[in-house]
Amino acid sequence: MADFKLYLICGVGFMLDSYDLFIVNLASPIWAYEFFTASSLAKTTKVPPPTIPFLVRGCVNAAANIGNVVGQIMFGFLGDAFGRKFVYGKELIIAIIGIIFIISLPVNGSKGLTTGVQKMWWLFGFRLLLGIGIGGDYPMSAAIVAERSTLKNRGRMLGWIFSNQGWGTLLASVVTCILLPIFKKSLVGGHFTKIDGIWRTQIGLALIPCFALLYFRFTMPEGKKFLQSTELSGVYKANMSDIDIEKEKTFTGVNGQPITDRRASIIEAHAAQPPQKNHQMTAFVDYFSHPKHALTLFGCAFSWFLVDVAFYGVNLNQSVILADIGYATGATPYEYLLHNAEGNLIIAVAGYVPGYFLTIAFIEILGRKWIQIQGFLVTALMFGILAGAPNLPSGGRFACIVIAQLFFNFGPNATTFIVPGEVFPSRVRGLAHGFCAAVGKLGAILSGIGFNWWSQKDHAKYKGSIGLSGVLWIFFAMELLGAIVTIFCVPETKGIDSDAIDYEECQARIGASHPHLQDSHAEKNFSH
Repeated sequence: MADFKLYLICGVGFMLDSYDLFIVNLASPIWAYEFFTASSLAKTTKVPPPTIPFLVRGCVNAAANIGNVVGQIMFGFLGDAFGRKFVYGKELIIAIIGIIFIISLPVNGSKGLTTGVQKMWWLFGFRLLLGIGIGGDYPMSAAIVAERSTLKNRGRMLGWIFSNQGWGTLLASVVTCILLPIFKKSLVGGHFTKIDGIWRTQIGLALIPCFALLYFRFTMPEGKKFLQSTELSGVYKANMSDIDIEKEKTFTGVNGQPITDRRASIIEAHAAQPPQKNHQMTAFVDYFSHPKHALTLFGCAFSWFLVDVAFYGVNLNQSVILADIGYATGATPYEYLLHNAEGNLIIAVAGYVPGYFLTIAFIEILGRKWIQIQGFLVTALMFGILAGAPNLPSGGRFACIVIAQLFFNFGPNATTFIVPGEVFPSRVRGLAHGFCAAVGKLGAILSGIGFNWWSQKDHAKYKGSIGLSGVLWIFFAMELLGAIVTIFCVPETKGIDSDAIDYEECQARIGASHPHLQDSHAEKNFSH
């Protein structure tokens, strides 16, 4: 029951996150029809929709991810410095404010917004704010779930939480398929000023789970494991002078050898105290000054960057890709938008969502590292086929996209979220996970802004463009490099207790600097 409640509180947040992040893929063609079609030409407008200026569309696509970077670093730090309880829920308030302002876009030239470009910049600004709130959910939910799960089910639990991204994407497609027939008359008749109800409803529906979650996030208690781990930062500075230690049991270390978890058992007076923020940056810098930990941070962050370049490049622009392979077609704007939504729905059902459940099923059997490597390699193969065989029938190209989506999620898109939540100890987990996620989102921003320009076929008009095949070759290289980085820089975290390892390392360092302290504490604490 406790696991199910945790799943709802943290998991529904990720469903919302994914819904908000990917709805832009389905809303963009609607914005193009509404904002960039002259009313005098509305009934004769071309299909597909008018082109949104590439820089503007790229910025709107990337806006939430830019906000993510800020939110992930900021809330990761605040969560470690002030505690999960103090921070959790505040990121949701920021997301709610962002959504309200997005759907409140003034109409008919009011508030000085007379052009499509001006309206798109309004959307950019408040999608940026929305992204800050969404970004804060990554480190907070990962840390909270990891600190409340057992070693045997931690990876599966993190997988369950993250799998809600799939449901969010699926829900976005379903909602769009339901809304479009309601506005069919306006779309077929070319009355595009009347279709803003589609995208306002698409985005506004996300407010329902937001408000439903607020109470539960605000009332979630602080985790005992976090309190113990953050106390270790202060204790380490004080040379273990005011803490009692108790023997517990043996866990597996990063090298596969058994270690003894002599976990700090904080006395009640200490457990009741909030973590001291003045220790936080010192603890973070001290922990990652060790070359082994720095390499792990690099591996987790860079592999997340590499997968997000391709993952968000595809998902934020899936409508463009479907149109290029000849799937999103139609004689009218209504048919075009409906086929586009149906294509996204099929990809979500056939590849996107099943990939998450394969990860959940096999993560405690195969391990995180193997799943991440094979996911990188299979997606690289799919992008190589798409890039190298441009004359492949549309059915074959569509199948490649579905398989790529399957192995994104039965692969690095899931594991790059899971591993940082497990490999770093609780006292630095929030900021470390937020840092890795933020580096990943830099890859998403790169794709979000650059994809529409780079994928153009008219090289003379669009300087530096390389066509869709060229972009897919870049994705191929990124995925291949991701597999290499994973092999050499990302540890296996199956069965690993990072807090136990952290305690052992602190003991060893204190012992090396002050042997008499280590000996006296060992005698004091383990003689019983």
